[in-house]
Amino acid sequence: MQSDIDPRSLIGWKVFDRGGTKIGTVDEVYLDDATGEPLWAAVRTGFFRRDAFIPLATSEIAGESLRTPYDRALIKEAPDFGVGRHLSPEQELQLYHHYRLDIPGMGREPGPAPGPGPAAGPGPGPLPEPPGTAPGSTPSSSSSSGTGPDPGPGPGAVA
Repeated sequence: MQSDIDPRSLIGWKVFDRGGTKIGTVDEVYLDDATGEPLWAAVRTGFFRRDAFIPLATSEIAGESLRTPYDRALIKEAPDFGVGRHLSPEQELQLYHHYRLDIPGMGREPGPAPGPGPAAGPGPGPLPEPPGTAPGSTPSSSSSSGTGPDPGPGPGAVA
């Protein structure tokens, strides 16, 4: 995705899957804590009015919309973390695994992407944090909901 765009401008944009089917609209954009780069978009879908996270690195801007290279079904099965909160490193790793993306600083992780259901996930125990990256991502569209630890200084929520 184009890196010189203001992440706040993406909010409200329509999102389409690789076949051109509308998935929903961008609800929030999550920034990397270390770099301030936009990493994830929370997309408000019609799937029970939930937000699904999509990676921005693989998405393309088309006018005032985003096109993601993933199918609607895969997006629908993405882990649901809610919105308005800081993404933990473990949650980010679950998203990287789900979309079968290279983990920054680590390369591709072996094994299948997790599927839907309570048994899905990376396995028991804490996941390693990618070397050279700051933990988590922070939403850019709204302020913190007051739950969870304070992400500290850096690129926090921008409204």
